[in-house]
Amino acid sequence: MPARPRRSVPAAPPAAGAAKRRRAGAPAPADDLGRLLRALHDPVPGVRQTAAVALGLLADPRAGGSLIAALSDPSPPVRAAVAEALGTLGRAESRIDLERVLADPEPLVRANAAFALGALGDARSVPPLASLLDDPIEPVRRLAAVALGRIGTDAALALLEGLLADPSDRVRREAIVALGREMTPVRRLAIRRALDDPARRVRVAAAVLLGRCRDTESVPTLLRLLERPGTWEKPAVLVALGLIGDPSALPALLAAAEHPASWVRVCAVHALGTMRAPAGAPVARAHLADPAWSVRGAAAVALGAVGTADDLGRLLALLDDRHPWARRGAAYALGQLGLAEAAPRLRESLLDRSAEVRLAAVWSLGRLEDDGARDALLELLRERLPLGRTPGPPEAVDDAGALASDAEGRLFDATVQALGRLGRTAPDARVARALKDARDAMSDDELDRPARLPMPEATGATDAALTVRTLFDGALPSGADAEDD
Repeated sequence: MPARPRRSVPAAPPAAGAAKRRRAGAPAPADDLGRLLRALHDPVPGVRQTAAVALGLLADPRAGGSLIAALSDPSPPVRAAVAEALGTLGRAESRIDLERVLADPEPLVRANAAFALGALGDARSVPPLASLLDDPIEPVRRLAAVALGRIGTDAALALLEGLLADPSDRVRREAIVALGREMTPVRRLAIRRALDDPARRVRVAAAVLLGRCRDTESVPTLLRLLERPGTWEKPAVLVALGLIGDPSALPALLAAAEHPASWVRVCAVHALGTMRAPAGAPVARAHLADPAWSVRGAAAVALGAVGTADDLGRLLALLDDRHPWARRGAAYALGQLGLAEAAPRLRESLLDRSAEVRLAAVWSLGRLEDDGARDALLELLRERLPLGRTPGPPEAVDDAGALASDAEGRLFDATVQALGRLGRTAPDARVARALKDARDAMSDDELDRPARLPMPEATGATDAALTVRTLFDGALPSGADAEDD
């Protein structure tokens, strides 16, 4: 996030409240936009600052010219807010002016201008941003590193290699994260060395990246990190070892599964499932009764990877668990193991009060190609069409607290995918019609957004090629449009 001024902000001008409620990128009514543009010239600096923030939230490209002019405002907080707003707008013509304020005497303005240039992503900004890598102020160097990472050219990433020795651990971490986006042998070696960094946040970032690239040569160092006292970095190390999948890590993972801290057990059980190690199956079964709901949920998901048909009864019993995370894990595992006998119980889970459990049930019923779920999924498709557009809020979970979840936003996409799988095994004109009607009810922008799929389908990185439109294309029978015509 860009740096923000540490001072009170006065009440917003009349249109700012509407700006906060408006979806970014939506055109603003002329009266809202006009009031905010006039507020940029208010004699009170705080009002000008708030107007700039509101214009950034509106993200209306018509504000670009006025914001560029406001980069010369005499108030540093106003200039900082304007720089941030220009990054949100993404107007290419603001690049030169943003590069100019990289030399601003106020660190907050330099930092926000750097962040904005990263959002623009123009490779021509690399040399000006390079001048900030020696800035005496840590947030300025850090946001310059973030910007260079977002631009991502070879020249930008080469500059970041020099930041691995920066005195600030926050800067070193940002450099590590950015370099991990385009891994080369030299950068991989540098990231391995970062496992010995004195700062935990740097070691954690390095472990995560080495796990993602399946770097087997880092396993000895990762195992050594696992032996350190404390638990802060253990989860990242365990997940990395699971992704790498080296058998030499198995004893350490089995031992970590019995750690007294529940968050360590969660990651150890998860790693055993990721490795698909048969030795992890008894551990996962034992932890279905763990006192921590997070461990029970992780154990169920792991059992979906390493379990057998003999686990049907255990997983069905877990569908009655008090906590939704455990029920969710059981629902996913039943689909992953292909246990068709579980379909009737999974249909009942479509009515679970937790969206996470319903999402897992939708995915598993599609995976099982359960024809008995057809009517329920069709009804869900019709109910969830508006929620295919925006994710729902976090859901409340009984006395266990709040479960932050975007499952409501994923339910629509998962239902389209599940109905497509059912349609391939047993074509049904009702399903084809419902899918086509749902597709036709969506705008081009809604169809072209990235698909939000359930956990077993997600890769951790957004696949820009997999959109809602491609989900419909795969779900609808070939020639469906032609037949309708």
